[in-house]
Amino acid sequence: MNSAMKLLLMGCLVILLSGMVIGCAQHQSQLKTVSSVELPRYLGKWYEIARLPNRFQNHCIGEVTASYKQLEGGDIQVINRCRDQQGEMDEAKGVARIVDDSTNAKLEVSFVSLLGWSLFWGDYWILGLGSDYDYAVVGMPSRKYLWVLSRQPEITTEKWSVIEKIVQAAGYDPGRLIRTDQ
Repeated sequence: MNSAMKLLLMGCLVILLSGMVIGCAQHQSQLKTVSSVELPRYLGKWYEIARLPNRFQNHCIGEVTASYKQLEGGDIQVINRCRDQQGEMDEAKGVARIVDDSTNAKLEVSFVSLLGWSLFWGDYWILGLGSDYDYAVVGMPSRKYLWVLSRQPEITTEKWSVIEKIVQAAGYDPGRLIRTDQ
């Protein structure tokens, strides 16, 4: 085989492998949400059961909750609470907005406001949801953050097994989750 043919074959091989790597990366970045969320049923108080470690909750030692309330303009008020290391209750207020009206499963949330303008929106995607809205698995396409929420402070072992499967199917490592003391 002459050098021109070898060069052509090598070029084709590089293009083929590049396409495979890009295809795998795109597949990895796709994150599937639940098909539909009935927003009135989702609103209310949730208890954090577990989460991936994150810097903005390092001070939380337990009793972590999230409360959601519909606002007049369609946005959602978010109030996150936790007991901190000094034994005090800490509270973060934010706002969420739906970004996918067809499912209500993709939202963005902001906890930073300047003169009434919400800044620094982060993804809040509902990846799993109990049929009776008794638990929710929330993450983001980057897979950097994940929360497991429940309507009750504790969940059964059976329900935790179902949640672990949802977490793993979404491309997260369930072994990295830290359980929350309630």
